[in-house]
Amino acid sequence: MAARRQAVAAKLILAVAACGIVAAAAISTDRQGAPAAAQAAPAARIVAPRPSKPVAIRPGIAPTPAPVPSPSPNPMMVKRVLDIGPIKFGDYAWDAKGVPDGPLIITVDLAAQTLSVFRDGYEIGAAAILYGTDDKPTPLGSFPILMKDAHHVSRTYGNAPMPYTLRLTADGVSVHGTEVAWGYATHGCIGVPTAFARLLFAEAKVGDRVIITRGKTLATGERLVDSTAI
Repeated sequence: MAARRQAVAAKLILAVAACGIVAAAAISTDRQGAPAAAQAAPAARIVAPRPSKPVAIRPGIAPTPAPVPSPSPNPMMVKRVLDIGPIKFGDYAWDAKGVPDGPLIITVDLAAQTLSVFRDGYEIGAAAILYGTDDKPTPLGSFPILMKDAHHVSRTYGNAPMPYTLRLTADGVSVHGTEVAWGYATHGCIGVPTAFARLLFAEAKVGDRVIITRGKTLATGERLVDSTAI
C-alpha cells in the first residue's frame, strides 16, 4: 500500500514538472515575439541601376561633325549648256547626271522656240516649244510658278487636257505638256512634249522662276537672271 502511494506521488510530481516546462516555453515565446513564419518579411533589397558608360573623348580633340555641302558659287551663272544642237519640234533632251542640287530656273526664248531648264547654273533639259498666237500672245517677263497640277484640264477651252501644268499667271498662262508639231500654237501657254513636261514637273516646285524672253540667248559664263529679279 505504501509502495502504491509512493508511485502515485511520483506521477503527480512529474505532471507538475511538465506543466511548469510548458508554461516557461509559452512565456519565452511571448517575449521573443511571433514565430518566424508570422513575422513581417524583410524589405526587399533595391539595387540602383548602374550608370551608362561615358563616351571617352580624347583631350584636345573635338568630335568631327558631319560634312555640310558648300553652296555652289554663282548659282545664277550659266556653267554648262547641253551639247545637243538644233532641236526639232517634238524633240527634247534631259541630262541631270552629276549635277548638284541648287536653284532651278527655267528660261524660254520665243524667237528660238526653245525652253531650257537650269539647276545650279547647269542646263539639265531643253525642248522645242509651242507658244501663243498674235491675238493671244505669250507674255514676256519673269514669273514664279504659282501652282502645279499633273492632271489639269482647261475649262476655258472645252476641257482640253493640259498634263503636268505649271501655272505662271493668275489668268492661266502655264507651261504644260502637249503635242508639239509644226503649225500648232497655243492660247498664250508654253507647250512642251508631254514626256519632257513630266520630267520638268518632277523637278520644279512652286516658287521656282520661269523667264520668258524673245531673242535672248545665253552662253556659258552669263548670268541667268538679275539678282534683283528673284
